[in-house]
Amino acid sequence: MRCDLMGMTRGRRRGRRPAGAVLRRAAWLAAGAAVLSAGVAAAQGYDPMRPPQQQVPGAAAPETAPEVDPELGGLPVGPGAEDTFYLCSACHSISLVTQQRLTDERWDYLWTWMIEEQGMPEQDAETRETILDYLKTHFSAER
Repeated sequence: MRCDLMGMTRGRRRGRRPAGAVLRRAAWLAAGAAVLSAGVAAAQGYDPMRPPQQQVPGAAAPETAPEVDPELGGLPVGPGAEDTFYLCSACHSISLVTQQRLTDERWDYLWTWMIEEQGMPEQDAETRETILDYLKTHFSAER
């Protein structure tokens, strides 16, 4: 490359370009490479497929996943699972239930909303309590 009086460089393929532009581009490329390598290093620290590490003495034991019933759409086993599965899956996928993390108050509101606005059949008090207790136990934002 040659430098002329106006601070321009002349490359073989790209024509005339200000000398400062070349330096800025090199700086951006170096910064991008640094960010990329930092991201790769951080990603290497977390591997979701790696088996869990040894339990540290005195540390809290990790929570175990609840036992699920594949015949009930993968709902956790417990009182009310069957009632919940059959009532909820009559109108929508059971995965719509399992992905929720609502407050107890919101579960109560949602029950009323589904009856009043969506046409869900009203249930007797015992079934209502069983299903809402199940939902609040397994799919609550408060626990």
